Amino acid sequence: MSSPLPLDEKALRAVVEDVLRSLGRSPVLSPAPAPGSAPAAPAVVRAGPRLGVFDSVPEACAAAHAAFTQLQTKGIAGRAKVVEIVKSLATAHAAEWGRFEFEETRIGRLEHKIEKLQIVKLVPGVEWLKPFALSGDHGITLEEYTPFGVIGAILPVTHSVPTLSGNIINIVAAGNAVVFNPHPGGARSAALAVRAYNEAIQAALGIENLVCTVAQPTLDTFAALTRDPHIGLLCVTGGPAVVAAAMKSGKRAVCAGPGNPPVLVDGTGCLRKAARDIVQGAAFDNNLLCIGEKQVFVPDAHFAGFREALVAAGAAELNAAQVERLTAAAFTFSKDAGGCSHAAVNRKLVGADAAVLAQHAGANVAASTPLLFAETPADHAFVVEEQMMPMIPVVRVRSVEEGIELARRSEHGYKHSAIIHSLNVDHMTQMARALDTTLFVKNGPCVAGLGLGGEGYLSYSIATTTGEGITTPATFTRTRRCVMVDNLRIY
Repeated sequence: MSSPLPLDEKALRAVVEDVLRSLGRSPVLSPAPAPGSAPAAPAVVRAGPRLGVFDSVPEACAAAHAAFTQLQTKGIAGRAKVVEIVKSLATAHAAEWGRFEFEETRIGRLEHKIEKLQIVKLVPGVEWLKPFALSGDHGITLEEYTPFGVIGAILPVTHSVPTLSGNIINIVAAGNAVVFNPHPGGARSAALAVRAYNEAIQAALGIENLVCTVAQPTLDTFAALTRDPHIGLLCVTGGPAVVAAAMKSGKRAVCAGPGNPPVLVDGTGCLRKAARDIVQGAAFDNNLLCIGEKQVFVPDAHFAGFREALVAAGAAELNAAQVERLTAAAFTFSKDAGGCSHAAVNRKLVGADAAVLAQHAGANVAASTPLLFAETPADHAFVVEEQMMPMIPVVRVRSVEEGIELARRSEHGYKHSAIIHSLNVDHMTQMARALDTTLFVKNGPCVAGLGLGGEGYLSYSIATTTGEGITTPATFTRTRRCVMVDNLRIY
């Protein structure tokens, strides 16, 4: 087997600098938080048990590798015990950890930060891994799931502790240890959870540092993680720049990339239910979910009825002037060498409450308003950009066919998620074929695609870029075949 390709440090640093700056973070050590901006996190332990929190990537990876070798001696029962610990602690500490993350990141909604931890118990564990066996005239063959060893995982600032917790369940159920490089904006939240998980794991199984993280994530720690020899696989949840950097590392990477999920409401079903579902999905955690409804396309004949349904569902409408004021606050625009205009999201408004966005628009709405909406053209910045704000643009179209085509363009070929509200199977099929997304939800809110109100299972990492789809324990395994040749059949 050939050695991994050498990491292009200059290119990697450039691309990660770009993504950190786009998130409003300095590409150096995370600065100390402003007074009152977040609660004090436990200090990094300098002596005694590390409980998984390390100053350097080599230390963390070496500790995780040692923990992996210990985990191998504990069997499936040991893995199942870790999964049980993570699920029970995430539930028990949901309010405390959710508030800590909310106060550290200052994005989203507190009640949804808590809920995202309460539902971690829906992530599948060791029960997902079922061997495949064959028997025949020439013997038996058994294919089993085999761990990689140590997984390197990148966390987003949007769902730091929930993504960390869900990844631990999947990764450890598969038999691996894990080292996290969190986003600087959620690093203290990640460390808080890692300490608690490791303390419980060590008490139950005697394994130290099965789950590791870097106390102060930087460009250097990200680069070091991608090249550390202990790391057998990378799991990346983030934007296109982070994904690109991981895929240039020379290691195999499971990449959950960007999304801009469109919705088509064709008018054949109940408009009021469609509106309620869209408000539920798009308003969840102020539209920070990568699967969240980001733009809606509605045929002209049903536009007025759908608009009324959105208002009845609790959404507040902005007029054209208000939309433009909000657009000026939510985006900055620049032109490339060819004169084409490009929009960049104002990260200070990502995950802000709908009432805050309304103030920027020059409108007054109740603090409890879950979502704003407005009619816009199909090429509006709120349509084409993954803006992660509780403001839904609604585009009037002449036909279902035009709505599907405009939805396809707005999704940008990310192949992430799409939603349709329809009772017409032909329309569902046409949209499914045209967009070819990893998640396609019919007649429900976006969260139904992850088993919340729909059938299925949960994961906070959806590998759209590299094609694995919604991650499970099997995602973090190799397949190993064991063959015994002989006349072993009785009949």
